[in-house]
Amino acid sequence: MQHRIVVLGAGYTGATAAGRLAKRLHREDVTITLVNPEPDFVERVRMHQVATGQDLKPRPFSEMFAGTGVELKPAKVTAVDADRRTVSVTGADGPAELAYDTLVYALGSGWNDGDVPGTAVHADELASRPGARRLRDRLAALDAGMPVAVVGGGLTGLEAATEIAEARPDLNVSLAAHGALGDWLSEKGRAHLRKVTDRLGIEVHEHAAVTAVTADGVTTADGRTVPAAVTVWTTGFAVHPIARATTLEVTDRGQIVVDSTMRSVSHPDVYAVGDAALAIGPHDKPLRMSCASGVPMAWQAADAIAARLTGTKVPQVSIRYYQQCVSLGRREGLIQFVTADDRAVDRALTGRVAALYKELICKGAAWGVANPTVGMPSRRRRVVRQETQDLAPAEATA
Repeated sequence: MQHRIVVLGAGYTGATAAGRLAKRLHREDVTITLVNPEPDFVERVRMHQVATGQDLKPRPFSEMFAGTGVELKPAKVTAVDADRRTVSVTGADGPAELAYDTLVYALGSGWNDGDVPGTAVHADELASRPGARRLRDRLAALDAGMPVAVVGGGLTGLEAATEIAEARPDLNVSLAAHGALGDWLSEKGRAHLRKVTDRLGIEVHEHAAVTAVTADGVTTADGRTVPAAVTVWTTGFAVHPIARATTLEVTDRGQIVVDSTMRSVSHPDVYAVGDAALAIGPHDKPLRMSCASGVPMAWQAADAIAARLTGTKVPQVSIRYYQQCVSLGRREGLIQFVTADDRAVDRALTGRVAALYKELICKGAAWGVANPTVGMPSRRRRVVRQETQDLAPAEATA
């Protein structure tokens, strides 16, 4: 009987894991089913570009996974039964149930409105393609001189504010940050960020914790009012709710708790990657929600699954950070180099060179997903005894 591997979610992490498993394992021994509601790959790190009317290259999964042995299942995941090893989905043919022997959970995260009054009704989000497209339409309908407020001074907020201000210099763009502008960056990084926001005419509100959103603006905790015909909310991501409804061990945020191989600590036949998982990185710090964390997590999970199924040594690779890449419009960028545990150091690239660097990173990430089996050893190993998957990492031998 073939070993059934089901991968939930085809973002950067799920698609990467499915392709890597297809390269590692012999097709006669396994089935790999990739479940995703959309038929094409979404470059989530470019949603601020979609919001300003830019067109992205289409990447259909049917082309990306052609000839790999990965079976595509266009459907929405509605439930996971981790004890029965089944997944409930709804597709074009209605409800269905998929059984698995190994599950890779990569459902990721979505918009987090923070339960701030008015946000769900009046604000727009960039955590999804539908959200970015709605924001695109709203921005396109604005007349010159209208105000746009971006709430959140993290990477997403910075990229959204600068992209909008560059694409629509006729709008009055403001940015509300909970702390100081770029307070996690190096001195050079902060100075460049300030220079770019000033040049683009972005009004920055620092130490501005937003407590309410209305149809015509936002209100901060200290009583400030920031006018906005459109409010873009970018203060963080909420974990997909499916895992919280299962018997899997999860955190208070709903992330699945995993070990160093991305294996669930409560259910050894489940692996979780990307925003859906709580994994520990250098200096015992949790890995942050990001593509920079998710793709290495997918590599680790796929390699561990393949090793356990084929009776080879489970690789143990430390996941670390090297840089934070921020696009500040199409002509400016900021590459902040960091320590292994993601703390800024006194080195940064800025300007046009940084913009090109960031573009190469984005293109490389998309290319890696679109070419899932290229550049890897082509030896597909045979699955050995079924119970091999239940061995602890130390028990697997070469």
